[in-house]
Amino acid sequence: MLPHNAVVVVADGHSAIIFRNVAKHGIELSQIEKVTPQSLSDPATTPQLDEISPRDEEEADFALQLTRHLNAMVLKNKLDDVAIVADPSTLGIMRKHYHKELQMRLRRELAKTLTNSDIPAIQAALA
Repeated sequence: MLPHNAVVVVADGHSAIIFRNVAKHGIELSQIEKVTPQSLSDPATTPQLDEISPRDEEEADFALQLTRHLNAMVLKNKLDDVAIVADPSTLGIMRKHYHKELQMRLRRELAKTLTNSDIPAIQAALA
């Protein structure tokens, strides 16, 4: 069960959609942000990615940038409870870069590709 106002991040190596659980009891997701590599790009930072093949580098870079974005949101107290739904490889990269504060607020992780799913399918997967 996700708490009211929990943030749900549904991601893959190309994009992410951030939802908020607006239900007092149960799960009812409302989209609050769509995240793309362009919206996260910071030309001043070049991430250090170890053991990544060239064809996976772009997806790994997005996963790293998304995790940094979530870490920053947590550190600014913009979210208290977090659930992350991502394909297994993206989730694996994200896990390596969670800030301790994000880890403490993480309520659920689901290794599943749901970025092209509708809201009812995402809610069902989290139920």
